[in-house]
Amino acid sequence: MDILEQLAEEFKLRKEQVTNAVSLLDDGKTVPFIARYRKEQTGSLDDQTLHALNDRLNYLRKLEERKQEITDAITALEKMTPELAESISAAKTLVEVEDIYRPYKQKRKTKASVAKARGLQPLADLIMEQNYKTDPAAEAEAFVNPELEVPDADAALSGASDILAETVSDDADLRKRLRNVLSLRGSIAVKATDPDEDSVYRNYYEYAELITKAAKHRILAINRGEKEGYLKVSLTMPEGLGEQIVTKTYVKNESASGQMVEAAALEAYKKSLLPAVQREIRAELTEQASEQAITVFASNLRQLLLQPPMKGMITLGLDPGFRTGCKVAIVDPTGKVLATDVVYITANSAQAVAAGKLKLKKLIQQYHVAAIAIGNGTASRESEQIVAEILRELPDLKAAYMVVSEAGASVYSASKLAAEEFPDYDVALRSAVSIARRLQDPLAELVKIEPKAIGVGEYQHDMPPARLSESLTGVVEDCVNAVGVDLNTASGSLLSYISGIHSGIAHNIVTYREENGAFTSRKALLKVPKLGAKAYELCAGFLRVRDGKNPLDNTGVHPESYAAAESLLKLCGLTLNDIGGDLQKLSDTVESRGYSALSKELEIGEPTLRDIVKELQKPGRDPRDELPKPLMRSGDIMTAEDLKPGMELIGTVRNIIDFGAFVDIGVHEDGLVHVSQLANKFVKHPLDVVKVGQIVRVRVLESDAKRKRISLTMKGVSQENLDS
Repeated sequence: MDILEQLAEEFKLRKEQVTNAVSLLDDGKTVPFIARYRKEQTGSLDDQTLHALNDRLNYLRKLEERKQEITDAITALEKMTPELAESISAAKTLVEVEDIYRPYKQKRKTKASVAKARGLQPLADLIMEQNYKTDPAAEAEAFVNPELEVPDADAALSGASDILAETVSDDADLRKRLRNVLSLRGSIAVKATDPDEDSVYRNYYEYAELITKAAKHRILAINRGEKEGYLKVSLTMPEGLGEQIVTKTYVKNESASGQMVEAAALEAYKKSLLPAVQREIRAELTEQASEQAITVFASNLRQLLLQPPMKGMITLGLDPGFRTGCKVAIVDPTGKVLATDVVYITANSAQAVAAGKLKLKKLIQQYHVAAIAIGNGTASRESEQIVAEILRELPDLKAAYMVVSEAGASVYSASKLAAEEFPDYDVALRSAVSIARRLQDPLAELVKIEPKAIGVGEYQHDMPPARLSESLTGVVEDCVNAVGVDLNTASGSLLSYISGIHSGIAHNIVTYREENGAFTSRKALLKVPKLGAKAYELCAGFLRVRDGKNPLDNTGVHPESYAAAESLLKLCGLTLNDIGGDLQKLSDTVESRGYSALSKELEIGEPTLRDIVKELQKPGRDPRDELPKPLMRSGDIMTAEDLKPGMELIGTVRNIIDFGAFVDIGVHEDGLVHVSQLANKFVKHPLDVVKVGQIVRVRVLESDAKRKRISLTMKGVSQENLDS
């Protein structure tokens, strides 16, 4: 089976889909471009499937490359056999391939290599035959050679035993069997390094479970506890099973030679095989757990970035603080800063609080603030209380507030990008601006922050940095391209995530825009330095030009399909000037003629035709506008002490982890809906039921104010009519 056939089988796709997708990827086409504009070739594979396909493709290619390297190396040693070649070819993982190569790999000096150099290989071979008539001690006499540092028979037997032990240790099939047995029947055993020392890992101080039952989030928790010095972790084989497998593989009888082989095999198992297999399984468990955590992180990030923007609203961003006061930034609907200030609404002095409250109220009235974004950091709860009071005192204003995550705001505020954007503001004021803009347009603001700093995952600091960055960057790219950006207003940060555009080209676009004025067409992009035909092909469809020369430039229709779009309009008795107006004729034509017939007449694929029709009907559309708006609050706020079992509340899902979802219910601490409480049915993973930003109705199970823990349930709680 070749790689393309294997991918088709694993992903349950037609080989033609895989072949075309791989060909496009190899040609330098980006995942967002392929997913959006090459649907005919791939059978409409989405971006997530394409990313997974590309990851697996790279692994399989690396595997085949390593197989060839090992085949060449063993052939060069003149030790290749048909059986060995077949084993290499059949290996499914890099670990298996390396196990096969192990006996032939040039090793550092070992006891066995020294023994072989002293001419003891024939003695080891003789003992391995385990003939009852063989007397190892007597046979060893023939190998005594002081010149080769074999002074007596005991030294010869010791050297032969070293060779036997290494032979057992290098057995690829035996390693594979032991690895499988440990994976399927072994256990994870965890103990405390100091049982009397308290820590967040106390639940694992005396803990054991089968490897097959170990949840991935527990693997990561145990790893972190071990890394921080609180836990000792080991993988254990069922008692005596590993020894039994090894001896059964190599020991033929109870002869003197057989006893020597048994001793050597058990030594190899204890000192080499078992520790190696344990390391490999630990690494595999960690890799699987990391991949799961990255998947959850990526899913949460995708959902957060695609939260609907609060368009057309003057927004006040509030970065709470005690000693230094609360930093305020008011921005207009486009994100432009109108005013900044500092209010001391969380001070110890009642007089200062009253003065700060009055100042904040005047700012809200003066600038007609419609939405207030409060950072969820230090002093958030106290600030929220004052904001709620102000809004109650200004009922005619019809404003509302929302507590937003500050995660990564400090990273952005201290960055070079923030300094360039707001050179006259201090770090705290930049943070307030970022908080306001996060509510207005989460995607446009959050792309300025390193994805892993956004704070919607778990154990991100324990993940392989390169893999985490690659995955999260891919998510940001997918989201930015799915939404599209305004070519004349997008920041360099936002543009750098567009298909085919790297940071250098993004900088050149912004510079060209500043020097030559607004772009009037997509085609003008070709005048931007270093943006050639290939980059143009990849990026043009994702960039919008509002009020440009060609109305199609404000749609997701790719320039390569402009002719088809114009032909379609002509068939309907329409022109480009009708885009954005009444397109009933378009709808009528599509309904009467059908997509299949129209696609043949226009000589384009049906998926592309459907996309063109959708774009013509809603030019400049933002797919996020079709999603439920975020939950805004304006009334009284509660504390954990106010919560009583049985209370039903409406909240917003803030974060999803393997064992549940955290929900903001308007209390300072988010409540946890455990995975077992998410629905009236079995839930394999929280992502199957909820997503970040989703508005849900929950019931309080328990509230422990001292421990800051709130337990919630969605079982038996109606989720109807929440969008209203």
